[in-house]
Amino acid sequence: MVETTDLIDRRTTAMDVVFERLHDEIVSLELLPGTKLSEVDVARRFGVSRQPVRDAFNRLDHLDLLLIRPQKATEVRGFSMERITRARFVRLAIDLEVIRQACAVWDSRRADALERNLDGQRQALDSGRPGDFLALDYAFHKLICELGDSPFAIETIKQCKQKVDRLCRLSLGREREAANLLEDHCELARALSNKDTEHATAITRKHLGRLDAVVAAIRGEHAEYFE
Repeated sequence: MVETTDLIDRRTTAMDVVFERLHDEIVSLELLPGTKLSEVDVARRFGVSRQPVRDAFNRLDHLDLLLIRPQKATEVRGFSMERITRARFVRLAIDLEVIRQACAVWDSRRADALERNLDGQRQALDSGRPGDFLALDYAFHKLICELGDSPFAIETIKQCKQKVDRLCRLSLGREREAANLLEDHCELARALSNKDTEHATAITRKHLGRLDAVVAAIRGEHAEYFE
C-alpha cells in the first residue's frame, strides 16, 4: 500500500495531493453531498499543515464541489438545479456545433478510432466497471472533438461535465441508464460514419436530454443531496 507521504514526495505540492484525493472521493461519491470536512482533520489525515488543505478546499469550492462558509463547517456541496441547467445549456450548444463540424470531415480512419473506444465501453459495462465507463464516455466525446477538428471545445465540455459527473455516477447505479448511454454512443458513431448531420444532432439532443429524467429520479429519491 502506498502511503500518502510517499505520494507527496513524488508530486509538485502537498496541496495537489490533498486536492486530487478529495476531488476523487467527492466525484466518486465516497464523500456524499452534505458531508462535513474539517481543515484540522484533513491536515492530520494527510500529514500536512493546514495551508495546503485550505488551498485545496478553495480549489474544490471554485469547482462547486465544496461549500466554504465562514464560521461554519465546510461541507461537500449538494447538487444545484441552477448550475445543472446552465451547464446542460452550454454543453448542448457546444456539442451540436462539434457534431456538425465532425460530420463534414468524418472518414473511415476516424470511425475506426471511435469504434475502438466503443469496444472499451462495452467491456466496461459487461464487467461491471462504471468508473471505467465514465472515463471512456469522456474519452468518446473528446475523440469526436479532436477527430472532428474542434479540439478546443473539449475543455468547455469538460467544465460542463464536471457539474454533473456525480449525478452521472449515481445514475450508472441504475442498470439500464448506462446501457442507454452506450446505445446513444453507437447510434451517434453510425450517424457520423454516414455523414448524416440531421440524425447525429438529433441523437446528441436525445443523449444530453437523458439527464433530465435522471435528475428528476435522483431528486425524488435523494432530495437531501440537492441545495
